[in-house]
Formats: sequence, structure tokens, C-alpha cells
Amino acid sequence: MTDARTHTVDVDIAIVGSGAGGGTVAAALAPLCRDGLRVALFEEGGRFGAADNTRREMEMVDRYYLDGGGIRTVSGEISLAAARGVGGSTNVYTGVTFEPPPAVLDKWAVPGLDAADLAPRLARYARQNGVHYHDDAEINRNNRLFLAGCHRLGWDVRKFPVNTRGCVGLNTCNLGCAVLAKQGTARVQIPAAEHAGVAVYPHCRIERIGDGVLHGRADAGGPLPAGPVRIRARRIVLAGGTLNTPALLMRSHRHWRRRWPALGRYFTCHPALTLVAEHRGAVNGSLGHPKSYYCDRFAARGRFLLETCFYPPFATARNLVGLGPEPDALMARMDRQQQILALLLDRARPDNRIELDRAGRTRVHYRVDDDLRRTMAEAIRAAGRLFFAAGAVRAHLPGAPNFFTHRRDADRLVSRIRPDRLAAGRVVLSAAHLMGGCRMGADPATSVTDPRGRVRGLPGVYVADASLFPDSVEVNPYLTVMALADRVAEAVRHDLDTGRVRAEAAA
Repeated sequence: MTDARTHTVDVDIAIVGSGAGGGTVAAALAPLCRDGLRVALFEEGGRFGAADNTRREMEMVDRYYLDGGGIRTVSGEISLAAARGVGGSTNVYTGVTFEPPPAVLDKWAVPGLDAADLAPRLARYARQNGVHYHDDAEINRNNRLFLAGCHRLGWDVRKFPVNTRGCVGLNTCNLGCAVLAKQGTARVQIPAAEHAGVAVYPHCRIERIGDGVLHGRADAGGPLPAGPVRIRARRIVLAGGTLNTPALLMRSHRHWRRRWPALGRYFTCHPALTLVAEHRGAVNGSLGHPKSYYCDRFAARGRFLLETCFYPPFATARNLVGLGPEPDALMARMDRQQQILALLLDRARPDNRIELDRAGRTRVHYRVDDDLRRTMAEAIRAAGRLFFAAGAVRAHLPGAPNFFTHRRDADRLVSRIRPDRLAAGRVVLSAAHLMGGCRMGADPATSVTDPRGRVRGLPGVYVADASLFPDSVEVNPYLTVMALADRVAEAVRHDLDTGRVRAEAAA
């Protein structure tokens, strides 16, 4: 029974979530508004402009991130970051823009999904979002130290393609952009969609999905009256992200395990280590864009990437293992710090999964096994070698017997950094590339949607976010999400034209 206070919205197409997936679908379907169709985008978070960004770390974390950026796996070993707000996680990443490696698409083995299909979509969204490389003059010393260290070791190093326009090097990209230089969906695709007639409803959380109906709640501050909301739609596109989309389907269908055996499973997240070293002179890594270079020397074996990074004080401190005068001394001289991010390229496993607790809250099960710990140790050793080749005098390298590893120990990293010292509580892992849970594919036993994002057994319902990924994409996922969302929008248009949903329902 519907609450008497429930506000009803009638649309033809409802899109849930406004990140790389939902924002792309909104823009791709916006031309349908010219034909009289009503397209609407619903977002749990608010809508933020330049004036809303104070660059104060804790304020911005609370504003942009789910649960203040503190979601943890059930084991407590990994901290998961997912954003909310119009634009989703495209608001708080660094603008790094990768195409999916062809070898990854081959491993995914999704019928019809290959480099030839994705290439024009990837190129179009890279062009829309102003993807380019930093000029050498824009690159700060933290990044140049990474480059110098790689060169001294004889390692190949590459520049990141980034999607910024008018960047002034504030370095607080992970806290949003105070000058709106980052060209995510909030800056590009969603404004274009609105201009074409798409309605955007921030502060509206969708909690359940029924037969052509979404049930949710609107908060104060948005365009809908605060209270229960019912959205009636002919087509529904779920793009709330890997933590939200599988959970929404689970909350909505009591027998979801029988209907979709793979729902919530095959979760991957690129577990990451933030590693810190100290130099004798000033590095001033907080001035300038944090990401200019990466090294993929170790990715060919599917192990890890090394990337430049530089995080604000709280985020940096929480990645240190230990208490007392040594971490205090390291944090007291952030101006001398060099930072490296080691991105571990994990594999999809059915037991790494998303579930709901008895209260309906999302829980993530992820096993950090011995193989991943060996990869961690290898990545920390490689980062240590790079730090010392760049001139660092000491580094904080988890897995070593002491808080600091000194330059004199540079030739003993293999013996000093051991996987058995990387147990829970002795290393800090975080993850922001959350993938899987509604994987696409041809086999209903191992996938939730078909290769075009249609949810099996729910006519008129589609998925268009990173939960579609059958496995890790091994690079920053946002451009891949956009290309897949474009394919899903294509399927929505095709199904509208052919009456596919009516035929499925009749069957």
C-alpha cells in the first residue's frame, strides 16, 4: 500500500545514479526528449558547484563520499571509497582517463564487446571530456621524482591522459574540484542532457524496484517534496554503482539467489597501497596536479601498476602503519614527501561479493589471500626501489621490520619486505575502483545481464555502471563505464523502437 504522503513521478525512462554510467546514459538518451519522451535522472546526493568546495579535507569527504569514505570490507582489511552527488565518482577522481586494454576485453569474452565496438565510443567521450596530457611545465616535483627514479632503474614510464580544462594545480582532486576544471559527467554530459530536456532530481534515494516502479525517498533540498517517492517508468536504467546496484536488486527480490546466481559476486576493486618516502629537500607535492606518470612494467603479468599520487594530510596519515614519534616526524614534513600509489590488479572470484545484512545494509566480502599478499610485497619492494633511485633518504614501506626503511637498505628490500608481515592490521589497503556484482555475459549462471546490460527476467530494466564488469579492467574504469553505458543506451533505444519489452513480458 502506498503512503498517502507519497509523491508520484511519471516518466518514460528513469535513470538511477548520475556518475560515469548514469550521466552518460542521460546524455545519450536526451534526444528522445525531442520526440516527447520524459527522461529523468535520480541521484541520492546533492548538486555541488565551485562555491560548495572549501578544499577542507574532512568537510569535502563528508560532502562527497558515502559514509564519509569509510566503508570497510567485512574483514576490515580494505577501505572502500564511493562517491555520491550529481556526477557521482567523476567528481572526486583525479581525471585519469584510460581506454580498456584489448587483452582485458579478450579475457572478458563478452559476445559483441570488443575493441572495434568500443573504439568510436571511447574516442567520442575522450573528446567530449577534453582528454589530453600535461605539458612538462605543468608537472610538479613529486611527479618528476617518479620520472627520474624510473629512468635511473631503466623502467618505462608513461604520462597519464587526463580530462581537465583550466586546471590550476590545486591538488585536491579527490575532494572535488574547486575551480570545476575536471570534466566529469557533472560538467559535460549532464548539463548537455538537461539542455535537451532531461530532468535531474538530486537528493532522491531509490530503495526498491518493482514492476515498472521505483520506490524511494526524497530529502529536503531537492526539487521533490521531502518524503516517500514513487517513480513510474517504462524503462529503468540502474547506474548507482557497484555498491548500490546489486544491493537494490537484492532488496527488491526475495528470491534473488535463484533468479540471479551471480548477483553480487565477482567483485573486484584494485586494492591500493599509498606509499610514502622522505627527501632531504622540499618536494612540495601538494602544489600541482597529483597524477602525471605511471609505470606499467609489472602489469603484463597481471600484478600491479605504480602511479604518482599525493594525498591530503588525513588520507596520508591513515595509510601509515604505526604510532609514535616516527609517523609524527614523517607527517611533520609533508613538504619533503614523495608518494607512490601501488594499484593491485585483482581477479574476479565468486566469493568476493556484495551482500545485505539483516537491516538491508550493504556488506562487502573480500578475501585478501596469500597470492594478493605476495603481490603486495612485490609492489612495495618496487616502490621502495623507485623511491631510493629518485633520491629518497628513507621510506615507510609496510612489510619491513621497522617503520622506516633507509637508503642503506635499498639492496635488501626482498629480504626485508615479506608477505607474512602484511597480515591484517599491518598494512593499509584502500580501493576506489569498485567493479562487478551485476556482471554481463552470455551465461545466466555466471552473469546477471546480457551483453547489452539487460537484466535477465526483468523486462525494461538495464544496468549501466561498473557492476557490469565481468572482471577487473586493470586501469582506471571511468572511460570504460562510459563506453558500456553508451552501449546500454543504444539497447534502450533499440528496445523502444522494436517493442522488445512487450514481447518479453508476453513470453
